[in-house]
Amino acid sequence: MQHTIGLILQAIVGLGLLNVWLLRRQSATAYRGGEAKNLKDEFAAYGLPAPMFYIVGGLKIVCGVLLLVGLAYPPVVLPAAAVVAVLMMGAVAMHLKVGDPVSKFVPAALMLAMSGAICAISLM
Repeated sequence: MQHTIGLILQAIVGLGLLNVWLLRRQSATAYRGGEAKNLKDEFAAYGLPAPMFYIVGGLKIVCGVLLLVGLAYPPVVLPAAAVVAVLMMGAVAMHLKVGDPVSKFVPAALMLAMSGAICAISLM
């Protein structure tokens, strides 16, 4: 049962990351930090230097791919999920930094929880 839950969470987190960073990075959503209309604006709203957009985006895309690859090759799952968990802690912190309402960082908090669960399941 835990194995199945882990696989489902991997697919959700992996596809979710790829959706946000490859398909919806230019889209306005209700979850963007501050008054940002796209991902790049969101990083600026947090006061982060421009290169962080590319560093974080690259890490999230790679980790999303690795979580999906991990469905067939499990050794990549724990490191990918751990990196995502750390990045999502940062995302939640950035939302708090700019005073966003909780509703704006629910997706980041859920991704953090799911990544943490993937890590825990991977260690069992």
